[in-house]
Amino acid sequence: MKRSSPQQSNRLLSVVKLSLSVGAKHLAPYGSTKSRHDFTQRQLMTCLILRTYLKTTYRGVIEQLGVSSELREAIGLQKLPNYSTLKKFADRPGVREVLEAMLQTLARMVDRADKSLSKEAAMDSTGLETSSASAHFRARSGKKRKRYVKLSVVVLCGSLVPASLVVDWGPTNDKVEARPLLERAAQVIRPDSLFADAGYDAEWIHAYCHEQWGVASVIKPVRHTSGPPEGPIVA
Repeated sequence: MKRSSPQQSNRLLSVVKLSLSVGAKHLAPYGSTKSRHDFTQRQLMTCLILRTYLKTTYRGVIEQLGVSSELREAIGLQKLPNYSTLKKFADRPGVREVLEAMLQTLARMVDRADKSLSKEAAMDSTGLETSSASAHFRARSGKKRKRYVKLSVVVLCGSLVPASLVVDWGPTNDKVEARPLLERAAQVIRPDSLFADAGYDAEWIHAYCHEQWGVASVIKPVRHTSGPPEGPIVA
């Protein structure tokens, strides 16, 4: 595992400290009184967030912690958890909901700290792979992907902090996840404008933004161009 540069180390330390601070508002020290109490829930959640930030595997984040005494000290780890411990914690019921609540708390913190960072928001979705296999391996296998994990988010444009997210299976029309995505965002922030691409062009989305949320919606309209134009051809 390659050691981080000083600049990257500072960023990782900031991510860790922020995760521990926000996690204290949403996580009890331990999930059960009968657990071994080797690691707190905040520590394990911070390891998961660090894994996501580094775009690595469960093994990869443990290796990163193994070469960084600063990160271990910041998280308060006297020993390293096994990668399987992180996987089991990530698979616990309710962990995703806690993570969403932590993101909402972070968005509120950004909104209170600097209103200019939350004046504009954007809504979009992306597809995520369900395995760590490389694109080359999947292409060589000849198997066609029937579905993928679809992540839809509303982010604050000034800070790129997510205000709400919805995880679903794709492929689906973007408007399928739009309602819960907007409702969750409306509980956290109230920007001046919400930007989205043509996948979200629907009258009810504009109505929700304007009438219920009080936000101006800026959405690229859909252009239907299938088939030849109707009517006589003028020479």
